[in-house]
Amino acid sequence: MKEAKKIALLTGGGDCSGLNAVIRAIVKSAILKYNYEVIGFKGGYHGLYTDDFVKMDLKTITGIFHQGGTILKMSNKDNLFKYKMTDESGKVVYKDVSDVAIANLKKHNIDALIIIGGDGTLTSARDFARKGINVVGIPKTIDNDVPATEITFGYRTALDHIMQSLDALHTTAYSHDRVMILEVMGRNAGWLALEGGIAGSADVILIPEIPYNINSVAQTIFDRYNRGSKFTIICVSEGAKPIGGDVTIKAIDKDSPDSVKLGGVGDLLAKQLEKIIKPVTGQDIRVTNLGYIQRGGVTNTFDRVLGTKYGSYAVDMIANQEFGRMVVIRNDRMDSVRIEEVVGSGQTGQTSTGGARIVNPHGDLVNAARDIGITFGE
Repeated sequence: MKEAKKIALLTGGGDCSGLNAVIRAIVKSAILKYNYEVIGFKGGYHGLYTDDFVKMDLKTITGIFHQGGTILKMSNKDNLFKYKMTDESGKVVYKDVSDVAIANLKKHNIDALIIIGGDGTLTSARDFARKGINVVGIPKTIDNDVPATEITFGYRTALDHIMQSLDALHTTAYSHDRVMILEVMGRNAGWLALEGGIAGSADVILIPEIPYNINSVAQTIFDRYNRGSKFTIICVSEGAKPIGGDVTIKAIDKDSPDSVKLGGVGDLLAKQLEKIIKPVTGQDIRVTNLGYIQRGGVTNTFDRVLGTKYGSYAVDMIANQEFGRMVVIRNDRMDSVRIEEVVGSGQTGQTSTGGARIVNPHGDLVNAARDIGITFGE
């Protein structure tokens, strides 16, 4: 294969802190180490389809290191292998328009494409690799649940937001003798609620991996009240569910790779607990849904460094012609795996996953939380 001279990149899915650190590292490594030309497609796969791009040089990435989000913008609704369109009769149809994107890459003489994203974005990366595009993937999720890598950028910054929010809730919970519930992200994996809850001194942590009993949660509140701690802090993952029950669904978005949108478990908990708690202790229960605050803001030290490692290694992979693979960290060292090992080898155009990296209910972290009195509603 010929040596690369010009590369492109895009960011897809949801935003998170550290993306600009990755972009910065890619551009600087590509230009300073390998003398590559670089362009960035704007708005994820939509920009690749519409040929909306920007030339990336050292000036383009000046001053972005600390910024959350991505200067290239992004979208999680543009699967080019199953692209939503309207036909002549006005009917919504889905078509494979990937060849248009490939033609754009060829028009710009792109030798390799770096794709930064989660399950849906990387599934399309796999599919483009199957069609002969030299693809390198970089995993992106604040949930920290990618199975092949030890940690993803954006996770630690999100943890900082959770910890700071719990610190703030403590003061008002104590002042009013209230039960405070903080709902955080974490669709299938409870890392954010678990580590954020530990760092923020939560008394109860509810995660998808450990189904809860509402009466057990209430008992923890009673026990604290009876020993003089008349406030309780609960940190709950959006994917938490009761024993024998299911997750709380906020909405259905058929155009999104993750069509089922979770949310509202905090409000559900509050309604259930209020019926049990308030008649006995008189305590009010308040809910805060941290929402997209977890994804934004200034990128912390850890994620700036981690994003730099991911981005620079992706460029090295291009130089070494390691295509159809995704950057990972294993045993604290940079490495790569086949993208199919992460998202599965399913049918082209269909989002799939090799299985999330979830919390071990009997692992050291959960056991340490239990040792210091945190309960999981079992």
